[in-house]
Amino acid sequence: MKSKLLKLVAFFTLAVMMVASVTGCAESKSAKSDKLQIVCTIFPEYDWVKEIIGADADWAEVSFLLDSGVDLHSYQPTSEDMAKISECDVFIYVGGESDGWVEDALADATNKDMVVINLLESLGDSVKEEEIVEGMEAEEEEGEEEEEGPEYDEHVWLSLKNAQTLVSVISDKLSTADPDHKDTYKKNADAYNAKLAELDAAYADAVSGAAVKTLVFGDRFPFRYMVDDYGLKYYAAFVGCSAESEASFETVIFLAGKVDEEGISSVCKIESGDGKLAQTIIDNTKSKDQKVVTFNSLQSTMKSDIDAGVTYLSVMEKNLAALKDALGTK
Repeated sequence: MKSKLLKLVAFFTLAVMMVASVTGCAESKSAKSDKLQIVCTIFPEYDWVKEIIGADADWAEVSFLLDSGVDLHSYQPTSEDMAKISECDVFIYVGGESDGWVEDALADATNKDMVVINLLESLGDSVKEEEIVEGMEAEEEEGEEEEEGPEYDEHVWLSLKNAQTLVSVISDKLSTADPDHKDTYKKNADAYNAKLAELDAAYADAVSGAAVKTLVFGDRFPFRYMVDDYGLKYYAAFVGCSAESEASFETVIFLAGKVDEEGISSVCKIESGDGKLAQTIIDNTKSKDQKVVTFNSLQSTMKSDIDAGVTYLSVMEKNLAALKDALGTK
């Protein structure tokens, strides 16, 4: 049903565009072809592209679709979004289950020479399947549909190692779409990857000096790639893409017990969480004096945040501070 609705949206969008071109209401093709049109679904892609093309790249125009703060898992493209994708030169998306609408959008695209970058495909075997760890609430199954295969963890951008790989891939693909600026893309990507590598090393140092090496999240947990990068253990109430917000009593007690057992001084949440579950876990520990630490999963970044100077690096630097706080790193 969802796929059929998306096809109808795409058909309607293209029909409107065709009518507009006939009546003279649409922007001319020549005006659109003046600049390299790059469309990104999520903020990390957008910010990586901006770093790769450089601040003075007046030959390119970059669009960020999820700039209203809507979560990747609940996003549905508008007719305007579909039109942008249809005519762009480069389209970048995550490629997980949440992007089920993309196949129809690409099938109906008017630019058949579009360069498409799927983050999960670009990472290949390093992509991880979603996992249910001990104590975590299992997702409720909808209907009796047969299992179609493994579900992959989409939150690949929260690994600084993945980010470096993806920046290089995007640079190469931009060079395919726009060979005139390939040297600029390569130079900027290498410089940016050096910054990512430096921050990656700072994360490793923080973990090596940590008092504990376990995180407890009273929330969704989209940080599996991050914890795996540095050999950390975690417990959480829900998987990263869960729509649930209410944990069972058993889950609360289990997580509170892990806080006590491992001497953890913080319970974590993500930026969109209200912290109530994390506080309930704390209230069920023996000491009841842990603090709530917030990590930013980069899933709710808005245009206003970008205008205020938020970048992928600035958020990941704040996440490093949160990690040190949660692990008790001196």
